[in-house]
Amino acid sequence: MDEGDTTRVHRGDGPDGRPDVSFVIPAKNEADYLRGALASIAGLDTEYAIEVIVVDGDSSDATPAIAREYGATVLEEGGRSIAAARNLGAARADGEWLAFVDADTELRADYLTELLGYLEANGLAAGSSYCRITGPRRATLMAATINRVFSRLERPILPGFNCVVHRQAFDDVGGFPEVPNEDTAFSRLLGRRYPTGYCPAVLVESSGRRIADCGLTGTLWHYLRLDVGRLRADY
Repeated sequence: MDEGDTTRVHRGDGPDGRPDVSFVIPAKNEADYLRGALASIAGLDTEYAIEVIVVDGDSSDATPAIAREYGATVLEEGGRSIAAARNLGAARADGEWLAFVDADTELRADYLTELLGYLEANGLAAGSSYCRITGPRRATLMAATINRVFSRLERPILPGFNCVVHRQAFDDVGGFPEVPNEDTAFSRLLGRRYPTGYCPAVLVESSGRRIADCGLTGTLWHYLRLDVGRLRADY
């Protein structure tokens, strides 16, 4: 989809007057990536009624304007944290299911059909799917860690860039905790109370820009430091 095509992402309401799925996208200065994410949502091959909420973290670029071009609801959060942005979006969402994706993540056309079908068929309250990380070759190692390690844990880690959760389960655990590695902490909370899992199909592509900027070692070190902070906060 070229930049002149502003296909709108809002698909209307479900039979009860509400969307089935609410996409929540935290974004701060993401003008270079957001079009791709929104275009991929607009291109979903699905019968589910959806809405899209972009939570702007005090951007100084065209992020809010691009979100509005695609018909997304734009909320102003102020840039406090990604957990705060996701929780604000969820609080304003009307869908039975909440789909959390990042501004540099693009969904394949069968994303909702495959992932929600997998969750419902297996009685899961939340889940993710296998992913592809674009960019340098070493990004494939990060994707392999998510696909082959995170997915096989007793309480799978659901990455914040690709996570679908039932509204009731999200509310029951209180949303994303305000701690480092908030998606890991959120996954742990969910896993203690609800069944979660991974759809074994590659349904998203996400940017390997951090790996390109910091290298694989620097990226792993970044997330290790965040996880130490999460564990300290839990303690």
